Order: sequence, then structure tokens, then C-alpha cells
Amino acid sequence: MEARHRVRAAALELFAERGFHGTGIRDLAQRAGLSTATLYHYMGTKEELLAEIMRSSMDLLLQAATRVGVQGAAVDRVTRLVHVHVLAHAARPLHTRVVDDELRALSPPLRVEIIGLRDRYERLWQAAITDGVADGVFHLRASDVARRALLEMCSGVARWYRPDGPLSVEQMAARYTELALNLLGVAGPVPDLDTAIARDAHRLVAELWPEDAA
Repeated sequence: MEARHRVRAAALELFAERGFHGTGIRDLAQRAGLSTATLYHYMGTKEELLAEIMRSSMDLLLQAATRVGVQGAAVDRVTRLVHVHVLAHAARPLHTRVVDDELRALSPPLRVEIIGLRDRYERLWQAAITDGVADGVFHLRASDVARRALLEMCSGVARWYRPDGPLSVEQMAARYTELALNLLGVAGPVPDLDTAIARDAHRLVAELWPEDAA
């Protein structure tokens, strides 16, 4: 494995396990199998390494959401967004933990940058929900609260999902979609899930988040 990749993988693991402030430079060097001097050559500062992990994670989510959540009917857009979010967070739980838990460790300029990426991502969800309400498909009083609830719910899979559990990740994404549409107040039975949507979401996640990527 390339040294730079080993440093990033080590940082991701340690930041998720111990937190940013609980991870020392010697810890990073030891986990990456490098000397401290070599580590500095590849990482810059520890904060820059944290910001790089967060930036990359949010950039990929934003890219995926832009590809699936901009066009089409509101129900289809929410379905795609839920599938991509659940699949990505189940596949990369360490990234979720670092992005969610270590934002406060960044200095103000970097924190503002990462929050800006997160806000752009959430606006795509908000637009789909708002359009569904305007079209009379979704029925709820506070669309912004619904957006926050959906994102918290879908991100939670990173905390508990196990591949050897009773549901495959695709089945779990389908169940989460049912919950999401119910939460949004879709009248009557939840529409049958389009298997093409699930298949496309799975393909997109595999493309953007390959298994060997740190």
C-alpha cells in the first residue's frame, strides 16, 4: 500500500477509535508502519489530515446526491437519496463517525468549509422534500425538521449495521425508504420500490466508494 494511503487509512481508524485529540503523532506513525519523520512528509499537520478525510467524504456524498437527487418526481428523488445515503454509510462507518463526531476539532476556517459542504448536501434533500409538499405528495408541517430526522435516521446505520445480520444492505435500504416515505406523510400504501433505483444506487456507491479506498 502506498505510504500516503497508509497514513490516511491509519488516521481514519484512529480518529474513529480514539477521537482527534486522543490520537498522537506516534500513534499515527505506528499504525501506518512509518517513522515519525516520514509520517510528517506525507501528512502535513494532523488537522489537515482530519480535514482531508472529512472533505473527501462530504465531496463524494454531494457528488452522489447530485447525480440521483436533482431530477424526477419527489418520491423517486427521496428514494434514491435514502438508498445512496444508507448504502454509503453502511459501507463506510468509520468515515461517518469521524465526520459526525470530530467536526468541533477543526479550527474555524476549516470547520466553516466542511459545514458548507454538509449544507449543500442537505439542501438537495430539502429541495426534494419541499417539492413533494408543493406537489401534494408529502404531507407534513415542518419540512426542515423532517429533513433532519431523515438524515439522522439514515446515518444511524453506520453505528449498528453488520453485513452478517439478518438483512442485506440492499434490503435495509429498502426498509429505510419505506420509513422515510411514511415519515413524509405519503398518503396510502407506500409505492412499490423500483428495483432499478436500488440497483443504480448500489452501482453508484460501489463506483464512488470502492472497498479498498480509505
